Amino acid sequence: MKIIKNYLYNVAYQLFAIIVPVITTPYITRVLGTKGVGVNAYTNSIIQYFVLAGSIGISLYGNRIIAYERDDRSKMSQTFWSLQIVRIFAILVAYAAFLIFLFLSHGYRLAYISQSIQIIAVAFDISWLFMGLEDFRRTVIRNFIVKLFSTIAIFTFVRDSGDTLLYITILSLSFLIGNISLWTHLNQVVDVPAFRQLTFTKHIKGSFFLFIPQISMQIYLVLNKTMLGNMKGVVSVGFYENSDKIVRILLTVITAITTVMMPRMANTFIHKQYQKLNSYLYETIDFVSCVSVLMTAVLAGVAPTFSIWFMGDSFAATGPLIAVLSLVGPIIAWSTVFGSQFLVTTGREHQFTVAVTAGAFVNLIANLFLIPPFGAMGAVIATVIAETLITVVDVWFAGAYIPLKPVFQEKWKYVFAGILVFFATRFFNTSMPGNFISLGVQALAGTIIYLSVCVVLNTSFTTSAFKRVVHFIQIRRNQ
Repeated sequence: MKIIKNYLYNVAYQLFAIIVPVITTPYITRVLGTKGVGVNAYTNSIIQYFVLAGSIGISLYGNRIIAYERDDRSKMSQTFWSLQIVRIFAILVAYAAFLIFLFLSHGYRLAYISQSIQIIAVAFDISWLFMGLEDFRRTVIRNFIVKLFSTIAIFTFVRDSGDTLLYITILSLSFLIGNISLWTHLNQVVDVPAFRQLTFTKHIKGSFFLFIPQISMQIYLVLNKTMLGNMKGVVSVGFYENSDKIVRILLTVITAITTVMMPRMANTFIHKQYQKLNSYLYETIDFVSCVSVLMTAVLAGVAPTFSIWFMGDSFAATGPLIAVLSLVGPIIAWSTVFGSQFLVTTGREHQFTVAVTAGAFVNLIANLFLIPPFGAMGAVIATVIAETLITVVDVWFAGAYIPLKPVFQEKWKYVFAGILVFFATRFFNTSMPGNFISLGVQALAGTIIYLSVCVVLNTSFTTSAFKRVVHFIQIRRNQ
């Protein structure tokens, strides 16, 4: 029940996180234009390298180690303070490196300074503590309030293309304020540290092992924008950024279950309940497969007119980009489950590192060959190739520890249903006007077709969902 409750908290927030960009993106793309959006995306991609350096893998490592030690408050408190001190020191070093970069840079200096607030904000990020404790309610409420006020600020103060710097500042400050707000709950879950008992070396080593895959992961997430900006200019970055944003908005709903399952699986693993661990994995992969294929099919189908309706005529070029990039939906869903949820939580982060590093290297090489002739589409294709490789390697490593037959069993049914939905929605998309009602009808029709095919094919997820609904109704009737 706690898993379902935490998942509902996450889904509620993720749905709100979807609604916010749905509201703000059409406004921002029209107000700031392609250049303003591109400047924000490009400078943010640079800042993320310093954010990553200051994070040094503590969020992922801290989430796991807190889940391991949460039954011993004293030990957990010492671990928390040890990790927090290490992070603060790392942030100071990262910000010093940023100041050197700022001194050497020649363009977008004010934008970089506003973006750098995010580096400072990382020092106050303790969301990993509450996630390790499976207390998702606090982080969800915090995120909800911060996003609500930042959205209001955007519509109130960002009025034209000259407000790009103000827009960046609002986003960065909301990140900082949100992180600081969680500290008001800290004394309820951890004790005052005994400074002589703090340990740093083992935690630096543990977080460093997860820092390496995060470096690789961040590289292939932001390197596309950095390389696009240098090779094709900030306008191409704006096209790629908004295409990527649309796809990842949908992915947040899918990966919400992984965020919930990570601490639960870590705690299950530390208690050596391996059969239950495998059961959690199989159920999660079935869920994300079903949902991600549906979202990919619908989004790819409606992309041509959706991009124009959502972002304006100046972003028409994002239609094909969104259609191709949507392929990463099921791919990332699988890599998240096998990589973060299984390999990392079971202490096999070195294998996770190999997968992500291989993907980052391939992404870099693919960008060098594909961006010059194809621009933003080249970066999109490079992303799909890199994500596919990461998933293949993650699954291959996981196969050494768990039977993979239940993983692949019947997944063809979701793919078959998704292909039918894509062609159906693309047909509707080319023959119907590109307005809100029309796009909604297309998405609804695609969903109905998908679920109908899944029911006819008797897929495991739809069958399981139907049984749970029937069971819930019976319980309610008996009360």
